[in-house]
Amino acid sequence: MNTPDINKTPINYKVVKQKIKESGLKNVGAASIRELVRLVNEIETETGDKFVRMEMGVPGLMPPEIGTNAEIEALKDGVASKYPMIDGIPQLKDEISLFVKNFLDIDVNRNGCIPTVGSMQGGFSVFLMTQAISRKKNKTLFIDPGFPVQKQQLQVLGLDYETFDVYNYRGEALKEKLESYLSDETYTTLIYSNPNNPSWICFSETELKIIGEVSRKYNVTVVEDLAYFAMDFRKDYSKPGEPPYQPTVAKYTDNWILLISSSKSFSYAGQRIGMLVISDELFKKQFDVLEQKFGNPGFGYNMIYKMLYSLSSGTAHSPQYGLYAMLKAVNSGEFNFVENIKIYGERAKVMKKLFTDNGFNIVYDKDEDEPLADGFYFTVSYPGMTGEELIEEFIYYGISAISLKITGSERTEGIRACVSQTSEKQYSDLEYRLKEFNKNHK
Repeated sequence: MNTPDINKTPINYKVVKQKIKESGLKNVGAASIRELVRLVNEIETETGDKFVRMEMGVPGLMPPEIGTNAEIEALKDGVASKYPMIDGIPQLKDEISLFVKNFLDIDVNRNGCIPTVGSMQGGFSVFLMTQAISRKKNKTLFIDPGFPVQKQQLQVLGLDYETFDVYNYRGEALKEKLESYLSDETYTTLIYSNPNNPSWICFSETELKIIGEVSRKYNVTVVEDLAYFAMDFRKDYSKPGEPPYQPTVAKYTDNWILLISSSKSFSYAGQRIGMLVISDELFKKQFDVLEQKFGNPGFGYNMIYKMLYSLSSGTAHSPQYGLYAMLKAVNSGEFNFVENIKIYGERAKVMKKLFTDNGFNIVYDKDEDEPLADGFYFTVSYPGMTGEELIEEFIYYGISAISLKITGSERTEGIRACVSQTSEKQYSDLEYRLKEFNKNHK
């Protein structure tokens, strides 16, 4: 790696060097998202210079007033003094079921529609169930790159997992790759995000069908993480009950669980409320091992009254009313949630061009033969540098992002950039800093 020139970096070289030393990070480029957030915060405070923050996938928009007003009213009505039902307030469960029908064209009983403390808790509860339903199988397969914290959850639980980077296995090639893992019949769960964090690839119907068929063949539960619901802006998924619908593996298997987040699509991250949606078939499925452990064989029953009850006794009361109000407005066509978030795609288009105009390359650039969508994330590389080297040098140029390596990607030359915190006012700063970087590295 080239050592940044003390006289050529936009951010004070000595301050950055000192803060990196104080951080205790042996390799800044391999740091976690939260570690980078802390480091950049300290540099900003010391220098007074504002970074172009692309390291953390947080919403950059105000939450819809439909939700916040509904929460305020619920709090005024006294819900804060009452324990919510573990599986959610009835009216919210109804709207989740209708939302899944309206925007994925999938029928699901309200019993399997459960609000959780963000999709993070939904995922954790799923992993807890995977170790409970089988005496022999307990592994999870990640179609990577993916969300690093889900792997951390499995590490906390002491569960095994395997991963592979899907970059070279798009389309029909995905079938053979999945077979090579799932055929040993040690896996209970297969998980991926769609659209994908961090690459922003979106699986085609062909690929979703393959995932459904292969997982069904080996009795593996598919966990589809829809954190960025309807955010493939190449198609308009905003009309309730009208095609096109958000693509989903639920069309091709009955053995599925959906993690639907309110954080990005509804800009509601701070209230920590997500949706765990379990297929009717899986919810009703019974396991002898569950009856032996918990006294009841039902998958859905144990998910609610053993896993979620043990974790938090349900999610907070007032956010359920906020999410209910938003979903009700969306389901009726009163509120177009997709229109609100299209700005992320517009930002990505501008920012990607600023990078490519200054010597950078897009890493994940295609969905099979179709150009990748502009959305919440994109991936870039710079010739002759690894992603970890690029991250560390970027700190001196007032730019922060994360290495693709920590996401399970095999493209070690790449980094993930999130567009949500970069306002239009920062485009000129980003352009200047990228030009300086390119000029100093030619």
